[in-house]
Amino acid sequence: MQETLLAHLVTLNTHQPDGELHPLDLVLGASFVVQAVMAVLIFMALMTFWIMGVKYVRFTRVRKESERFLEAFWDGESGKRWTTSRLEGIYDRLDEFEGSPLAAQFRAGYVELARVLSEGGSGQEAEGDIESVERAMRRASRGEITRLEAKLTFLSTTGATAPFIGLFGTVWGIMQSFISIHGSGSASLDVVAPGIAEALIATAMGLVAAIP
Repeated sequence: MQETLLAHLVTLNTHQPDGELHPLDLVLGASFVVQAVMAVLIFMALMTFWIMGVKYVRFTRVRKESERFLEAFWDGESGKRWTTSRLEGIYDRLDEFEGSPLAAQFRAGYVELARVLSEGGSGQEAEGDIESVERAMRRASRGEITRLEAKLTFLSTTGATAPFIGLFGTVWGIMQSFISIHGSGSASLDVVAPGIAEALIATAMGLVAAIP
């Protein structure tokens, strides 16, 4: 019994494949379905990392520009009176803070306030004038939020679907392994390894696309 087991282990250790399997060779030699799954996952992964890079640069700029705008807005004096000339001075400098959502809100509010004042709004109409300015600033705020959230839908979709797309490739690869076993009548490693390897690569690519 021990001699038989030892002989079997020696056979396994001395048996070497003709060539080492490389992940790229497995991808190129995979079935059309698995290749299609991998192509989709590669696209999703590349788009994910591109969007992450773009958003990082964008949010960094937004933070810096907003900090600079707030410094100019308060002008170092929180108790300083708000006058028309002071607001106009801030408005004239808005091009310096082009990337700041706060500057965009201020621009919308200032333009609406200037329109109200030019129409001579006062007295009983004052409350409605203030609401008009607030509405203009809320619209600007919603527009800035939409702009900042652009492309984030793709990230959420990728995070939700990529693992399942990878799972589909995994199941398909395992099915191919069983088909190979049935066709060859053997369950040796040489028969099942390619299909299992394809399945694991599809799983890994699905996770790479989804985790970020």
